[in-house]
Amino acid sequence: MNIAFDAKRYFHNPTGLGHYSRTLVNGLIEYFPDNQYFLVNPKQSNIFSAPDLNNVFEINPPDNFYQVFTSLWRSKGVVEDLVKSDIQLYHGLSHEIPSGIQKTNIKSVVTIHDLIFEKYPKQYNWIDVWIYRKKIKAACKYSNKIIAISQQTKRDLIELYNVPQEKIEVCYQSCNPAFSVQLPQEHLDCIRKRYNLPNHYLLYVGSIIERKNLLSICKAIKLLKDSSLVVPPLIVIGEGGHYKVEVENYILEENLEREIIFLSDDPVAKSIISFKSAEDFPSIYQMATAMIYPSIYEGFGIPVLEALFSRIPVITSNISCLPEAGGEGAFLIDPYQPSEIAAAIETILTNPTLVQEKIQKGSIHAQKFDNKLVTSAVMNVYRKLV
Repeated sequence: MNIAFDAKRYFHNPTGLGHYSRTLVNGLIEYFPDNQYFLVNPKQSNIFSAPDLNNVFEINPPDNFYQVFTSLWRSKGVVEDLVKSDIQLYHGLSHEIPSGIQKTNIKSVVTIHDLIFEKYPKQYNWIDVWIYRKKIKAACKYSNKIIAISQQTKRDLIELYNVPQEKIEVCYQSCNPAFSVQLPQEHLDCIRKRYNLPNHYLLYVGSIIERKNLLSICKAIKLLKDSSLVVPPLIVIGEGGHYKVEVENYILEENLEREIIFLSDDPVAKSIISFKSAEDFPSIYQMATAMIYPSIYEGFGIPVLEALFSRIPVITSNISCLPEAGGEGAFLIDPYQPSEIAAAIETILTNPTLVQEKIQKGSIHAQKFDNKLVTSAVMNVYRKLV
């Protein structure tokens, strides 16, 4: 089978959508090597590259005005190149497929990660909401099959866009298999020294935006600081805008500068390629006392899964799809209640027996998202179409 992917985020995105694209595509290449894989890449990348194999190819804009107007090529012009390459199936990995592909013999699949912009439109620019809505509705209408990454996303597609449920397949995402590899102590020590990490720390990984709720973690740490419990500092990995300023102002007002460390702002971390590409993240996870991810709404919540594979305790929300991601291995809390986050942190610091029980349950739950299982589910969707 000749399979093409919208690989813009595969090559250029160091966060969630990029991780999804790389993990899925690389898994398909590894476990189903009999196919030909074509990665549609609008421009060169200096961070990520595809496997150097004889069944993996890049499709780039032709030598004409599409090299200047790459977005137009990716959204429409690429169809001609797909036909020339004898593509049988095209997978839009993040919410869209090229206009006109439905007029060819090429079958198409689109992955819808979430409809967050519909649930929380005030957190987006109005023009972005309009563009996202238009692209996703078109992809849902013209694709042959829709992959939702969680039952939550499937419900949202049905309720908000009236998508027929039989057109949607839930195929969970996995995370980079590197998170499941227990690293030797000498390697962890090297990473600790590289980033000047404390011996014990809590961890938050994600964009610093209102929906992901970092401020509630800071409020929980303030509650614990006022008690007699010794709490490790929180390491924050992620970028943000106006909401990050709100969080930073709270930290200053409550004198939490030593308790909250923004690693992504560190000049050393910013200069390290293996930090930008997240290559060092499995080490940073494995040394953490716990991952805290009290998001209000997610399509899936990949940091929860990364923590389960890393065999560390994880605190996450009891709403949206996060119980789906964390299962019995997670400490589930009401994300609107900093006191519940504080209580979960205190439990992790004071009840090692329960923590080990949770880690074991989390490790078992994580196997549902094993990369081979996930890629096999996606390949089954392809095979039903071609």
